[in-house]
Amino acid sequence: MIIGVPLELKAGEKRVAFTPGNVSVWTKKGIKVLVQASAGLNAGHLDSDYEQAGAQIVATREEVFAQSNIVLQVQSFGANQENSDSDLALLREGQVIAGMMDPLASAQVATTLAERKVTAFAMELVPRISRAQSMDVLSSMATLAGYKAVLLGAAALPRILPMLMTAAGTLQPGRVFIMGVGVAGLQACATAKRLGAVVEAYDVRPAAREQILSVGAKPIELELEAEGTEDKGGYAKAQGEDFLRRQRELMTAVIAQQDIVITTAAVPGAKSPILVTEDMVKAMKPGSVIVDLAAERGGNCELTQLGKTITAHGVTIIGPDNIPSTIPNHASQMYGKNMEVLLGHMIDADGNLSLDFEDEVIFETVIAHGGNVPHARMRSMLGLEPIVKPAAPEANGEQTN
Repeated sequence: MIIGVPLELKAGEKRVAFTPGNVSVWTKKGIKVLVQASAGLNAGHLDSDYEQAGAQIVATREEVFAQSNIVLQVQSFGANQENSDSDLALLREGQVIAGMMDPLASAQVATTLAERKVTAFAMELVPRISRAQSMDVLSSMATLAGYKAVLLGAAALPRILPMLMTAAGTLQPGRVFIMGVGVAGLQACATAKRLGAVVEAYDVRPAAREQILSVGAKPIELELEAEGTEDKGGYAKAQGEDFLRRQRELMTAVIAQQDIVITTAAVPGAKSPILVTEDMVKAMKPGSVIVDLAAERGGNCELTQLGKTITAHGVTIIGPDNIPSTIPNHASQMYGKNMEVLLGHMIDADGNLSLDFEDEVIFETVIAHGGNVPHARMRSMLGLEPIVKPAAPEANGEQTN
């Protein structure tokens, strides 16, 4: 069995799918790991670090794909729309590819990979169940995004966040408002609180109130019907325009008091809802800041521009692109751990590939296998007929080191 880690292709992507620490776990089990030269450099990991962990460094990604049974990536097919097509020709039948693939927004990737007869794990689809938490890349990356969003907002703000009592006078604390308190939002609340801000937060899900209080923030409650706002995975569900319009009306007065507003409301596979209109921006204080963590899905603010920082009506609006990649060392550490644990569901005690499709983690994460698309939701999105769970396949491409 050989695991391969190529250099990330997408421009600006600084993370690596496996760190030397992750490599060490598997090489100690007798599994061979190939790492493309400089794959971890942007995340602070030298080739020599990988070699000390037992990996073999190879010069090209062609070597990684040609020799590996399992290829691990951060932004793989689907998530990397820029240049991942160049990797398609490198895939071979029976190979396993695992990485973020943005499958709910680019469903065709499942068909493309099925045609190559590879087995593809889309990391965004890891089920939200207790035993899969250590594989949940969305939560891992959202944690870092929430933290960094506060730093971006604080850096752009023309005042400090904590209250200071000095000989030159008292500096009043900054006010930070978080819209959407999933993993990113809760981490943003906690980070802003640690920096000394007065922190308030809002989420459409009724269950979020206790979570907001748990990180020291004050929940903002609006007079809105809140039933049916959360799906079975715990994510916020898309709401109708009537709900969103009423929400915006009630929220305008709240936002007008804030120094920093951080929006985090993203619906998997769908365009982000507009929570902050241009009129709401006009009502904000001059010098205030919006950090839109939903920018990659169109943005929660009507004026957000992906990858840009703009000023409109005296308000700075930041639309970060791929924010976890700006913290590549710890982002790679967390992502690599997610991958390391997932591999434990793929590789048996003898070092062979063994995929149990009765395992919910496997069945819910695999979007292509054996020339087919086994994932029920992906099949529905592609207009394909439902199929029953496939039987556990024979070990595929198994090799022992």
